[in-house]
Amino acid sequence: MFETAIAGSLPKPSWLAETQKLWPQWKVEGLELTQAKKDATLLWIKAQEDAGVDIIGDGEQSRQHFVHGFLEQVEGIDFEHKVKMGIRDNRYDAMVPQVVAALKLKGRVHAMEAQFLRAHTTKKIKFTLPGPMTIVDTVADNFYGDKIKLAMAFAELLNQEALALQADGVDIIQFDEPAFNVYMKDAADWGVKAVERAAQGLTCTTAVHICYGYGIKANDDWKEKLGDEWRQYETVFPALAKSSIQQVSLECYHSHVPPHLMKLLEGKDVMVGVIDVASDTVETPEQVADTIGKALEYVPFNRIFPCTNCGMAPMDREIARRKLEALAQGAALARQRYAQKA
Repeated sequence: MFETAIAGSLPKPSWLAETQKLWPQWKVEGLELTQAKKDATLLWIKAQEDAGVDIIGDGEQSRQHFVHGFLEQVEGIDFEHKVKMGIRDNRYDAMVPQVVAALKLKGRVHAMEAQFLRAHTTKKIKFTLPGPMTIVDTVADNFYGDKIKLAMAFAELLNQEALALQADGVDIIQFDEPAFNVYMKDAADWGVKAVERAAQGLTCTTAVHICYGYGIKANDDWKEKLGDEWRQYETVFPALAKSSIQQVSLECYHSHVPPHLMKLLEGKDVMVGVIDVASDTVETPEQVADTIGKALEYVPFNRIFPCTNCGMAPMDREIARRKLEALAQGAALARQRYAQKA
């Protein structure tokens, strides 16, 4: 009951990359960089296990960015001539690569990371991939000329890698779709279908993560404009409830999402965000357990998986470590509180 997990990213050590940045520069290169990525991954595997987290991730230590870590292994994308573009409905200005030809994988994308993760923990492992709609929103299209066609093209490539990750021993494959909270109608109309295409044929657990973003100024400013109630989930949750995707990760703690929206995910596992990634204040176990208790009003016991609200890449490393402890301790407290009611 209440198996815990991280949403995806964790802070990179200062000897691997710049700290507290979403687009950090690596500190080393070549074979030394490969080894440093493995070392950082091992560090965070141990930290998660020591904290008591149940489902282990690689913390995305080998990726400079959660989308571009995948795109780097895709043919048909021009990284040499990036263009400035507003993404997430112009919330950010970013220098993005261009799609200039038909998309094709160069080969395996995350074999090293997944196989290394599987070899170094006996616990369940989760691996994250960017979702098709979010990728489409993070590149400039100069070839397909249609967002849906482009999304489905990326979905096919994601599916190839996801099937390989499953063969690597990954237990849960999660597609990250922050764009679902921005382009809500499109998400319901074709975004969920694109994720289903990316997950086609998988027999491991499939998940989608929909967040309100990292704890950075651009996201904080955007949230200030969303009002007292954040109802973005209301549009896409019914489509996800009808989909083949098994788990949905959402923000809960310190958000203005009405908790009753979780009822729209009937039949799905819910990764309930109980850790605020936009604050350096470390939650108490009691606060985590309280958030789990709130979710229990709308989601059955066996379908709740306490999680972080989003990735923690820009966070201070020690604060992130303490938040992992709070996550696990809060889930343990919730098991004590609510076991008799299960």
